[in-house]
Amino acid sequence: MHILTRPILEINLKHLLENFHQLEKLAEHSIPAAVVKDDAYGLDAKVIAKTLYEKANCRNFFVAHGIEGERIRPFVPEANIYVLQGIGEDSIEHFIKNKLIPVISTPQMFAYWKQNRIEGIKPVIHIETGLNRLGFRETELEALSDDDRAEFSVVMSHLACGDEKDHFMNKHQLDNFIRLKNKYFPNLPGSLSASDGVFLGRDFQQDIVRLGAAMYGINTAPYRENQMKNVAYIKAPVLQVEDLPVGEFVGYSATYRANSPRKIAIVSIGYGDGLPRSLSNVGKVFFKSSDGKLFEARIIGRMSMDNVICDVTNVENLQVGDLAYFVDDFYTLDDMGRDAGTISYEILSRVGKNTRYIRKYID
Repeated sequence: MHILTRPILEINLKHLLENFHQLEKLAEHSIPAAVVKDDAYGLDAKVIAKTLYEKANCRNFFVAHGIEGERIRPFVPEANIYVLQGIGEDSIEHFIKNKLIPVISTPQMFAYWKQNRIEGIKPVIHIETGLNRLGFRETELEALSDDDRAEFSVVMSHLACGDEKDHFMNKHQLDNFIRLKNKYFPNLPGSLSASDGVFLGRDFQQDIVRLGAAMYGINTAPYRENQMKNVAYIKAPVLQVEDLPVGEFVGYSATYRANSPRKIAIVSIGYGDGLPRSLSNVGKVFFKSSDGKLFEARIIGRMSMDNVICDVTNVENLQVGDLAYFVDDFYTLDDMGRDAGTISYEILSRVGKNTRYIRKYID
């Protein structure tokens, strides 16, 4: 008898490459850089970076912290690795050893850089254009000397509303970026857009585009049908199938009660595996018959750390050991994020870094 007890995370590297090339084509006048921060959104930055470096000729990568850059350096030996959170005393050794390029976002960090320059490295300057997160404000740019400005190799910023095509902030930030770049760094290449900005057109793409969420299959342009292929697939084994009599309760705090005879399945996955607990009593699960027929079921009762309980009354011939499908082409991370009241980015990050999954890579 075939029995599994752990959930399964499959990562389709072929789809990843197809997504990268699709985004590369959309921004054909720009240099594509792959964002592999947060362990490539949890999908293992070493594997993702190596795949893109060897099979897509990607030579530019963005990470969040120096330690992340150190981890991927052996797999992308000749690539530029940019570090979004910048450089400090807790990370300088990673920069020196691995020739990482810091993104400098504040005058204080720039002062630290000038005291600890790394030979052969020219940092990126991050300017604030409307997001009001990290970045030099214009008064701080004015205070830079000509020699200070000559320290930098790229000027970048970040869109606040790039996933909303007609949002006024997009033009506001683009105008600010162009104005500030032309005034203070007219000869430097610019990078304004992550995945969502790629879909806004040539003006937003600038010289370098930072490809992240869309590359991993997430719909970063929800005003249009997702052009990206699904990369992450989540499924888990059924541990038990039982009849549920009328009037019986399900799960912690007895939040579900059967108003008719039901059949339930207990599936080996829960919030301890990164699924949002907010899917309790609202989430969807899918099952496949041996002939490929797809059945939709609902999560009932409160999700626990290790298990979800599903109403499988209408699922034909379900057996212990069969697989429940939580993320697939027919129900994506974006769909789950919508039903859970969160975003697909958060789910992928939480699931991807979880060590309880059986992890499989598909070439």
